[in-house]
Amino acid sequence: MLLKHTPLIPLVIGISMLLSVHTYAQRNYTGLVQFSGMVVSSDSLRPLPFVSIIIKGTYRGTISDYNGFFSFVSQAGDTLEFSAIGYRKGTYVVPDTLFTDRYSVIKILTRDTILLQETVIYPWPTKAQFKQEFLQLRVPDDDYSRAKRNLSLAELRERMQTLPLDGSGNYKASMIEKQENLYMAGQYRSISLLNPIAWAKFIEAWQRGDYKKKDD
Repeated sequence: MLLKHTPLIPLVIGISMLLSVHTYAQRNYTGLVQFSGMVVSSDSLRPLPFVSIIIKGTYRGTISDYNGFFSFVSQAGDTLEFSAIGYRKGTYVVPDTLFTDRYSVIKILTRDTILLQETVIYPWPTKAQFKQEFLQLRVPDDDYSRAKRNLSLAELRERMQTLPLDGSGNYKASMIEKQENLYMAGQYRSISLLNPIAWAKFIEAWQRGDYKKKDD
């Protein structure tokens, strides 16, 4: 008889071990759950970043990261609210039949389209009053006068004389200086005081009034 019932011994031992593990887990489970998971979109199943996960009726919760992952501590039976801009709010109830302190889910949120009513903003109470005020409006010519004064020939001539050279002008001046150095190499430089062309340009500028003191 003992040999006949020998195959039942491993089965009894296995059931006893499962019951002991179940009893141990139930005895050590405190109701707190490390609730984690991922939030994805219903149309593309792409992760949704920065989704707000709040325990309903409290200020406790978390926010999903850039990859849609989240993890925080909750209690069994808590109702979680998922909210994100452009998506409908979703809820999830943490099961109260858990025998472990870790639980993971994948939450799917559906896109939400919000239609706003048209709002027309007028600067005046009526169109007729706006038209009357607009026709009577006098635009100051300060900017126009300033722009006209800045574009006068005298102003442009003065700015041209004091304006520094650009890249092309500097290159041309450098090449002229090098050419003069090569031309005058091995001899004395010419004195402009005895140059008739320089005197002619000086007299012409003097008659033109370039050397007169200009009033501010």
